[in-house]
Amino acid sequence: LVFLLQLLALVAFVLEEVVTSCSYCTALYFFEFVSCTAFLFTLLLLILLSTPLHQKVGINCWSQVDFGYSVLICLFLFIASATFAGNNSGSGVEKATVGFGFLAAIVFLVDVLMFFREKGIPFFGLNKAPAAGSTEPVPEVEKLNTNG
Repeated sequence: LVFLLQLLALVAFVLEEVVTSCSYCTALYFFEFVSCTAFLFTLLLLILLSTPLHQKVGINCWSQVDFGYSVLICLFLFIASATFAGNNSGSGVEKATVGFGFLAAIVFLVDVLMFFREKGIPFFGLNKAPAAGSTEPVPEVEKLNTNG
């Protein structure tokens, strides 16, 4: 799914770069910023999490970073795509750009929903006390003698 996110963000960014003229350039520039950010930051997360580099960065809450990033990019891609859809000249390249922007936003949403279904919201699961009647073993307070 991560490679699909990368591909869609890249295609949306490349299509946006192919647009030669714009009637409302602010929407185009906002879409350019969001699609480029989505591509580059997803690539950065992919490299960090698929190599031992993530252990050297000093971040212990990668699930929170991944979840928060995916939610934000999904929202920004949807807003940028909707803004650009409403403010373009209607050329084929612009329509394709908007289509890939919405498609990328949908795939990011699917990623967020899959994460939520598998792990829940990572911000609310931290430092929970064990439930009463929990079957988890309690760690021993004193060490056992090994000499007998």
